[in-house]
Amino acid sequence: MDHKDFQNAVKKAKHLIENASGITILSHINPDPDALGTALGIYALLRQDKNKKIEVVNASKELPRFLDFLPYFNHIKNKMDYNESLVISCDCGNTDRLGFDVGGRDILNIDHHSSNTHYGNVNIIIPEYASSSQVAYEIFKSYRTITPEAATCFYAALLSDTRYFTTSSVNHKVFETASGLIKAGACAADISSHFTQRRPLASLRILQRALDSLTLYQNATIACMTITQNEISASGATMPDMEGVVDYAKSLATVEIAICAIQTEDGIRISLRSKNADVSKIALAFGGGGHKLAAGFTLKQGGLQQAVNIILEKIKKLGLTDEKSSQKSK
Repeated sequence: MDHKDFQNAVKKAKHLIENASGITILSHINPDPDALGTALGIYALLRQDKNKKIEVVNASKELPRFLDFLPYFNHIKNKMDYNESLVISCDCGNTDRLGFDVGGRDILNIDHHSSNTHYGNVNIIIPEYASSSQVAYEIFKSYRTITPEAATCFYAALLSDTRYFTTSSVNHKVFETASGLIKAGACAADISSHFTQRRPLASLRILQRALDSLTLYQNATIACMTITQNEISASGATMPDMEGVVDYAKSLATVEIAICAIQTEDGIRISLRSKNADVSKIALAFGGGGHKLAAGFTLKQGGLQQAVNIILEKIKKLGLTDEKSSQKSK
């Protein structure tokens, strides 16, 4: 999205917001910090308008508890109460992942995933940006003052989606955004401590089980971890506790693609990570989405090993590890 297109989209977004009597801010199911941080940052800004009804909603029953430091975290509801409200969707590639029927509503779609289906009346999608909160920050700073509460939410989202400013999406613009958010009132040290020093014991127990399952394939270029429902129950873990487990597999020196397969009541949830190969191709093939180096999807049928075998076969068919090998030789 070039500058002119962005400015035009912001004008349309502003018009939608100003003319809406009610606004429902949604983020994707099983939300990560970028989804919730973006949603809560927008909520912090819009709730200042006392003439509008504003709600922030997520369909998931379990939210990452370590994010309870975010302003207005306890305002997140599990159901939509407003009829015919404007929907602002955050960090969500398609309407299925919102978990609600939003048919017939105006939608402002804010995201940074290249796989986004552009389902909104207004779509502000910037794949070059490191987080959806970075997109939201650019939108709202153009005509509103970013409050300390909003800055805290946006910064937390940015910090998380860049893996503490270590991903390939990090560039000078990311640090300009981070600087702007800190100037607006985000406390970098405090936010970082909530991410690094508040792990629940269950998250370590489930990590131990995941590491015990670690298996290497294709000359140790692919690493896979599996987590069963029984292991989840025994550890006391929830889905948010398993956020980031797949990154441990990717950290191995020889590994190019990492897979984490989690058995849930709804199917086998797959998280994919890569150092160079485009794993979004795998996710898209199974109805999921994400980024080139981080993607995911859910398989509705089959067991854990069957899911792993299907993914390994898809990697082979797509030539993703061959693609990486050819990049290395250049």
